[in-house]
Amino acid sequence: MERVILMYVKQFMTSRVFTVSPEDNIADTMALMREKQINRLPVVDKGKLVGIVTDGDLREVSPSPATTLSIFELNYLVGKTPIRDVAVKKVITCTPDTKIEDAALLMREHGIGALPVVEDGKLVGIVTESDIFDTFLDIMGFRSPGQRFVIETKDEVGVMVDLSSIMKEHDVDITSLAVYHLKDNRVQILARLNGDRVNEVKESLVAKGYSLSH
Repeated sequence: MERVILMYVKQFMTSRVFTVSPEDNIADTMALMREKQINRLPVVDKGKLVGIVTDGDLREVSPSPATTLSIFELNYLVGKTPIRDVAVKKVITCTPDTKIEDAALLMREHGIGALPVVEDGKLVGIVTESDIFDTFLDIMGFRSPGQRFVIETKDEVGVMVDLSSIMKEHDVDITSLAVYHLKDNRVQILARLNGDRVNEVKESLVAKGYSLSH
């Protein structure tokens, strides 16, 4: 059976989100990022998302190693500067029901690495570029069982029906499937096939004129 992936943010987002308040200071926020091994934190005030801060934002406002400030002055500066002074206020967000490809497009268009996920005005999760990469790996069948094949053929009506009938005839399971459109009206179909008669499927595909590679 072909593996179907429902591609919505709610299936790939992280639901447990660490946050900071506008009143938290730079030092505590940097410490939290180091402890949790994360590089961004939504800023929440009375349950409402009001901003987001990244480790890059904090580095930009932190004193340079070349500063003439004393260690006491440095500690005072990072300990007293509130996050509200450095956080990005205009936050690009999505909802749990946003399609994962739309979330990826938002990140791409705005040059950001994560989207807070908001539902009914409440922060319910965060989806990051790492989640997008994991989604890509799932779509490409990286974690699916079976042998990997790339089938190249003409982009025409009936190709998928023909391929499915060959798999069914040999009792072979399609565990993942992805299609990439080439130039000159051709496509590459990346499939993972699982079953005892996979080699017979390979022979049948070649005999029918399909270009096949691993």
